[in-house]
Amino acid sequence: MKKRLSRKFYKRPTLKVAKELLGKYLVRQMGKKKLEGKIIETEAYIGPQDRASHAFGGKITKRNKSKYLEGGHIYIFLCYGIHWQLNITTEKVGKPECVLIRALEPPNQGAKLKRVASGPGKLCRWMKLSHSFNEEDLTKSQRIWLEDRGVKILPAQIIKTKRIGIEYAGAWKEKPWRFYVRGNPLVSRK
Repeated sequence: MKKRLSRKFYKRPTLKVAKELLGKYLVRQMGKKKLEGKIIETEAYIGPQDRASHAFGGKITKRNKSKYLEGGHIYIFLCYGIHWQLNITTEKVGKPECVLIRALEPPNQGAKLKRVASGPGKLCRWMKLSHSFNEEDLTKSQRIWLEDRGVKILPAQIIKTKRIGIEYAGAWKEKPWRFYVRGNPLVSRK
């Protein structure tokens, strides 16, 4: 069973969406070719109060304005001038919250697992994602979407830990808002 995620899925509390994205599939259509992978790692960013969020303090810039879109849109940005980072908006219009997709498990490609999407930058490079996807509506797009394929990740299978690479965020760097599937060798970092 393959079912595209609806707007209702995304328009919920961000931490809930971040956990429930685990086990869902990111699908990228490129002409007749399709790339897809199971989401195995996410991070949540909770709006204006979150010092690690690009919307900290309620600021709106050309770079972050897509964070303010209704849940189910893409917010993609360039990190360190070299790595694209794929985020999915949550909640309602005007509430700048999102989930960073940190790692995917590609389809089984033989005995050797490939780490082509084991990190947000690698994931975007493998799926050929760039700024052209900013503001894309995942509920309607013909080139990128998320699917529920019936994979259930139980709460006991989810590891909660602090987010990565946000040392500047003070106490907010300690929030346990990174989620990944226990025992999966393809997460970005243990």
